[in-house]
Amino acid sequence: MAFSLLDEAEEQELDPLSRLEERIQRAVSLVVKLREEKEAAEKELAEAQQAVDDGRAENAKLTEELEALRSERKQVRGRLEKLLDHIDQLGGNLG
Repeated sequence: MAFSLLDEAEEQELDPLSRLEERIQRAVSLVVKLREEKEAAEKELAEAQQAVDDGRAENAKLTEELEALRSERKQVRGRLEKLLDHIDQLGGNLG
């Protein structure tokens, strides 16, 4: 009987200790999981920021190209107007 009382006392002491150990293990697992999720989120954020930067660079390039094309169109329009004026002058001289 003395041994069974000691065994019961030890078991009662170990039971709270076992529960504490389980809680600690769950907490550690949760911390590991949260760290992994944080790293994944940071990686995703970095990729998104890179995509935004790439988009801005492409936007600047296209804006520059658009301005060049507008300038070229303006020059072509001016040259065509001059040519049409010359043609009108020729038509007026012939008539």
